[in-house]
Amino acid sequence: MNFGTVGTGWITESFIKAAELSGQFQLRAVYSRTDEKAKKMAESYNADTFYTSIEEMAQSTEIEAVYIASPNSHHFEHALLFLKNKKHVICEKPIFSNKKELEQAFQTAKENGVFLFEAIRNIHTPNFAILKENLSKAGKLRSALLPYIQYSSRYDLYLKGEEPNIFSAAFSGGALVDLGVYPLFLAVGLFGEPQKVAYHPVKLRTGVDGSGTLIMEYDDFVCTIMCSKTSHSVIPCEIHGEAGTFVLPEAAPISKIQFIDSHTKESEYMGIWQEEQDMVYEATRFAEIIGTKDLKTYEELKKLSKIVIGITEEARRQNGIVFGTEKE
Repeated sequence: MNFGTVGTGWITESFIKAAELSGQFQLRAVYSRTDEKAKKMAESYNADTFYTSIEEMAQSTEIEAVYIASPNSHHFEHALLFLKNKKHVICEKPIFSNKKELEQAFQTAKENGVFLFEAIRNIHTPNFAILKENLSKAGKLRSALLPYIQYSSRYDLYLKGEEPNIFSAAFSGGALVDLGVYPLFLAVGLFGEPQKVAYHPVKLRTGVDGSGTLIMEYDDFVCTIMCSKTSHSVIPCEIHGEAGTFVLPEAAPISKIQFIDSHTKESEYMGIWQEEQDMVYEATRFAEIIGTKDLKTYEELKKLSKIVIGITEEARRQNGIVFGTEKE
């Protein structure tokens, strides 16, 4: 499948490499606002064409799909443009700013006979499937602690008085939508939609959360998600059941899975080796869904994205975190 990219950051380069590794995609075009960056990216990855006009790229007959990794606040307008030009869209997480944008974009995809995906790598990996298949070994679930706490180099710029995109409400930034979505997708993928959520952020002067704790209540247990871009932690993820505990070094990638029996205290390791470039798994799945028109799996992924964006929107509502796109 011939595809193009929007964005020239490291995440775009990672997806290009993963797409090539999947054997399902061929890079044909790249877009950047500046001629220099677009040309450099195209030459680096042997793309046929580069664009500085996103409208021109969207109208191109040379590409069938596009990967979007522009600033969060631009995802919706960029996705809509390509969907209306009948291109499949793979949009980097967080897919959009709110549920209203999500619903409109999915409707536009349907009207134009194309697919829209949120690129969230951890739920497409073999180890996620293994964890989900073996979750019952833990017995009745009682709690889960899923942290993603990683100091951002851009926080240094913030401390100097600047406002990097990821720490800006104008660009739909913040810790929960940037890092928290990894454990959030993990939780929703494993446990389903929570009955109730409560978010306790540490807000920055820019109006977004630099860190925070999200409490997700289920029938008989509570899942706690911790996220931060202003500090660093090595705390693993844990899922606690009456029969045992699952331990994951990180929410993404899910590199290892350890199960510790509550009674014998014996450990069992059940994860398998995965590609270091683990975005290959989402790229492969998206290509398969498009190629086989697998609407069942597509609807499952849509549901996950809807639940997650609903949670992040509610978390922001509780704390008066309003994105720039919502003020227009």
